[in-house]
Amino acid sequence: MKILADENMPYVEELFAQFGDIERVDGRALTPEQVSQADVLLVRSITKVTPALLAHNQRLIFVGSATIGTDHIDLQYLQQSNIPFSSAPGCNATAVGEYAFIAMLELARQLKQPLKDKVVGIVGAGNTGSAVAKCLTAYGMKVMLCDPFKQAQGDERDFYRLDDVINQADVVSLHVPLTREGEYPTWHLFDDKRLSALKPNAWLLNCCRGDVVDNQSLLAIKQHRDDLKLVLDVWEGEPNPMAELVALVDIATPHIAGYSLEGKARGTYMLYQKLCDIVKCPVTKSLEDLLPPFYVAQFKLNEQADLMAVAGQQRLLNLCRMAYDIRDDDERFRQQFAIAGGFDLMRKQHKHRREFSALQLNSTPMNRDGQLSHPNPHVGDNVKNLSALESLGFNLK
Repeated sequence: MKILADENMPYVEELFAQFGDIERVDGRALTPEQVSQADVLLVRSITKVTPALLAHNQRLIFVGSATIGTDHIDLQYLQQSNIPFSSAPGCNATAVGEYAFIAMLELARQLKQPLKDKVVGIVGAGNTGSAVAKCLTAYGMKVMLCDPFKQAQGDERDFYRLDDVINQADVVSLHVPLTREGEYPTWHLFDDKRLSALKPNAWLLNCCRGDVVDNQSLLAIKQHRDDLKLVLDVWEGEPNPMAELVALVDIATPHIAGYSLEGKARGTYMLYQKLCDIVKCPVTKSLEDLLPPFYVAQFKLNEQADLMAVAGQQRLLNLCRMAYDIRDDDERFRQQFAIAGGFDLMRKQHKHRREFSALQLNSTPMNRDGQLSHPNPHVGDNVKNLSALESLGFNLK
């Protein structure tokens, strides 16, 4: 069996070598000739899987995309050709949720504002949007969800109209798939009219697809609205974002919001599970076996520190930075995005980020002999604080 896999997809050899020969390819430059003899094709969002790409292939038994979105896949053609397909919904939801939360904390620090006072509108309440909501709710913030599809399906959460989110939310975070048809298309969902309607001093985060925001309109509006703060991880025209827009963005990264080591490993692992099911092979490997140990084995919490209070915002940010410091990616992006191949190279080399769960927090009071002591009264008063840290995803001991 010949397995064709994107060169930047992690853990392919560890998971798929048992099935046959693996060939790594540049997913953005993949040709029909390269695909012609493949039995399995493993891609990411940069590869457009179309009839043209598969025109010379008569032997595919599986196409897998280690992504949440499927707008780069011609699903109808695969179905008509009886080629099994699987994506990896939810694989990087935690990573995107933590990215958005950390970006908000960083922006609040830059602006010297309390994040907790802000109302956050989340457009798209699927896996990633829900992960953002989980972080914000754990921190005690008000969240406004907007998702007409989830609402129509009977989801019991409270939902708001998009216009209400734009009018009322201090922060708007985008987490929708890219669609151009249907009742609620998302291509240029945030056009000149909706961008102009954002509240004074609003923050806009885009962690889904670049084309959800009209970047030309965003540039024009940002040039005369300095109050509008921007966090962009995705861009129209990737891998060539508009240099004029980059200069005006407060936090800028190269489409890596979901690029935690855990999230990337989870995406590949989900495709491995699907291929096992297709070829009737038992699943013999575990996700935990793939991940390296975190460089900080354990971190001792200050028992008197309330990280969930407004006064503890900087301390919470410092803790989050131990798992992922978004400033590193922002600095590297500004230095390299305009270099030929720089955007993709940053994504390829992005292997340092971990999720909150990698960091084990020790909050148990001990006496000098290493035995449990009577609980510190501050710890007793701060049970909600510890519970919130656990809800954020940190590993409490």
